[in-house]
This record gives sequence, C-alpha cells and structure tokens, in this order.
Amino acid sequence: MERFVEEGLVLSAVEYGEADKIVTFLTKGRGRLSAFAAGARKSKRRFAGALEPGTHLKAQLVERRGDTYRLDKVDVVQSFFHVRDDLALLARSLYCLELVRELTRDAEPHPELFEALRAYLVLLDAKKAGPTSLLAFELQALSMAGFRPRFFPCASCGQDIGDAPRFDPDAGGVLCQGCALRVAASVPVAAGVAKSLAALQAGLRTPLESDVRARARELLNLFIAHHLGRRLKSVDFMVQVGVD
Repeated sequence: MERFVEEGLVLSAVEYGEADKIVTFLTKGRGRLSAFAAGARKSKRRFAGALEPGTHLKAQLVERRGDTYRLDKVDVVQSFFHVRDDLALLARSLYCLELVRELTRDAEPHPELFEALRAYLVLLDAKKAGPTSLLAFELQALSMAGFRPRFFPCASCGQDIGDAPRFDPDAGGVLCQGCALRVAASVPVAAGVAKSLAALQAGLRTPLESDVRARARELLNLFIAHHLGRRLKSVDFMVQVGVD
C-alpha cells in the first residue's frame, strides 16, 4: 500500500454509515480522487471539521485497492471561513466546487485548474470577488477542462456573428444566423452578451451589468448541462439565495 501526502481542495464530503465520510478532493498532483475517512463525523482530533467543502489542506492518504484511498490525517492550509459566514459567497463557492468536480475525472491531474479554483476561493474569502468574477472563473474552468465554448466569431464558419446570432451547445457555442439555420436546435442570444463573454474569456475583467450577467448565466447553464448531461444542483441554491 502506497502512502503519500497530497495538497488538495475539498470538492465534496458525503456521509457514509454512522460515523464515516467519503471525501472527494481536487489534488494538485493527482487530480480528482475520493478517499474514505473512517470516523470523520466523530473524530475531533484527526479531522476537526477540516473536511468542509472548499477547505485547502494537505492530506495524508493510503492507496488501498485500485483507485481507492484511505484518508489518515489532514493539515489545514486555509479554511476560507469567511465564505461560510456569507450565504452569497457560500453559494458561489459551492457552485464552483460542484462544477470542478463534474468537469474532471479521477486520476487526471489539472494543476492549472487546481490553482484557478484555489485563487478564486481566496478572492471570495477576502470579499474581493464580484458577480462578474464567477462567470470569468466558469469560462476559465471550462477551458482548462477541455470544454471551451466559443462566443465570437461564429463557432461554425469563423465569421462575424452578425446582429441575430444563436447559441447551440452541441455546435460548441454561438452561431451566425446563416449557420444557425443548418442546426436542429438553438436559442437566440444578444450579440452584446456573446461579445461580453468572449471578452471575459480573453481575460478582460470589466464588470458586466446585471441583465447581461443574467443572460450570460442562462447560456452557461445551458452549455454546462448539455455537456454534463444534467443541471448542476448548486444552480438552484444560487437562485434560492438570490445571487448570479
């Protein structure tokens, strides 16, 4: 059995049995992995609340059989406790954690995505991440995981999207009117919204107006649900809390 230490971010923790948990991490060196934490719900010495979603820690792990692991001990690097004290910040963090968990696969390292998620949690904890920054992180995460949507130019022909573009997740993004006529299903999108998303994707961080963010959110929800096969559960929590 291999014993090793990995730096990781807790993506989720699910109760198992009467006292245990199964914890899913995004690790810096080994990508996504899940580990069995025996007695995690009762042990105040070994884990002491360190397995909350979003916690940045160093985990002592033991490889058991195949790709299963046992979590022996953790050392907290940063807990991001300010995030948990604010419902809006908590909603955004849970959304990002679920997104990353679903975009990645076990044992596929994503060091850049790990760092992007860690950096975003740092901004949230410092209350320096505005609403537009969530869209920026999503676009970054999608690109790093190999699901980069195209907003400008046309995802099919590469020409200008024109004044009446449409969005087709199966085609990879925004289509000009001519290309949209050749696909079975697409939804209308304002050219300004598409270009704003393209600018965010290119690294510009100009805050977007609330109506633009709302329409951008609809497109990304559609794109993500199409490629994952389901809507992320944390989307509904964000709606309930009233954040975008």
